[in-house]
Amino acid sequence: MTATIDLDDIELYAYHGCYAEEHKVGGRFRVSVQLEVDATQAAHTDDISNALNYVEAVEIVRGEMAQTSHLLENVVMRICNALWRHFAAKGLQGGSVKVTKVAPPVGVQMKGVSVEMKIAKYL
Repeated sequence: MTATIDLDDIELYAYHGCYAEEHKVGGRFRVSVQLEVDATQAAHTDDISNALNYVEAVEIVRGEMAQTSHLLENVVMRICNALWRHFAAKGLQGGSVKVTKVAPPVGVQMKGVSVEMKIAKYL
């Protein structure tokens, strides 16, 4: 039985960007994660030890976002890889990660800029 776990718009403050100012001042980011998982055991046993624990997923996202990067592509890839490494044995089959930089410094007003990648075994 396949289930999809959605972690919608995790809000974090981080220091990603190509400009020195972004590394000093930081900015707001939103991370959305979709995890496709075999939930057969979890559904039948009602036991967290048989489930993909989304609290652990949030901690993985938080840890990767704490590491400064120049590009969102790098941040997203690291989150995808970390989730795969941590949850492959728990039945993770795929999913995606989207990181949005809220109100980026691009000279115009905009809600955000995002990069999204699929979670796969080899990134």
